[in-house]
Amino acid sequence: MIDRPGLADFLRRRREVLRPADVGLPEGVRRRTPGLRREEVAQLAGVSTDHYSRLEQARGSAPSAAVVGALARALRCDLDQRDHLFHLAGLSAPPRRAGRHISPGLINLASRLDDVPVCIYTDIGEVVWRNALLAALMGEKDARPGRESNTIWRWFTDPAVRDRFPEEDWARLSAVAVSDLRSTYSRRAGDRDVTELVHDLLDRSAEFRSLWERHDVTVRRSDIKNLLHPEAGLVRLHCEVLLTPDEDVKLLAFFPVEGTDAAEKLELVRVIGTQDFTLERPRPWTL
Repeated sequence: MIDRPGLADFLRRRREVLRPADVGLPEGVRRRTPGLRREEVAQLAGVSTDHYSRLEQARGSAPSAAVVGALARALRCDLDQRDHLFHLAGLSAPPRRAGRHISPGLINLASRLDDVPVCIYTDIGEVVWRNALLAALMGEKDARPGRESNTIWRWFTDPAVRDRFPEEDWARLSAVAVSDLRSTYSRRAGDRDVTELVHDLLDRSAEFRSLWERHDVTVRRSDIKNLLHPEAGLVRLHCEVLLTPDEDVKLLAFFPVEGTDAAEKLELVRVIGTQDFTLERPRPWTL
């Protein structure tokens, strides 16, 4: 049920703590009260001033989910405040998504793991951050732009990517990638980024089409990766996927497999990675 007094009070309080500069509006003439005017909030949200005014007066028709979402953006609500606003309006909050945004806390945590390869990526395989050791292990110093940052896309469209992995592992890695993407596709059905990636892969890769038709759905949370490094040779790593509260941004850490020489080889890669191979052509990489 809608909490009209609570909704009205929350809207008013959020409006009063914002300044015009916070939302890209000019200060204009001197204001009698702090914060934004009702008509300014209505304009930012794309609703009528009358409709918004009635909400702040705890009367009028109940707002739709689209209106509440627009008001949350206009009032610069964070995810917790947005969810509270939906609750006051008697509506279910939309699923949380971080998109490509990485919280400072997650970056700080990942940065401290400098003795193991680490990356942060989205639920559709886009790498948005990686540490120096992972870059050295995969043979690339610079981040890739656009679709080229997507590990699933590159695995199925760029044959050179697979040179970093033993051929006997290719079929398993392909199946794992597709089943993980299928789980994201099911969870976020209709989202443009997921839909476009899947459709483009279906057009480009017969292997992807064959695996997609199986309808295997498994969220990857851990795995064993055998990586081929040109100087260190075969490096066996256990990868752990740590989910963030939003679950569409994940931290992936690679740990040496016990009983192997992976730890020593990672240290070799670290040393090699600090050297400047400016004449060496960067090699493709994926997860």
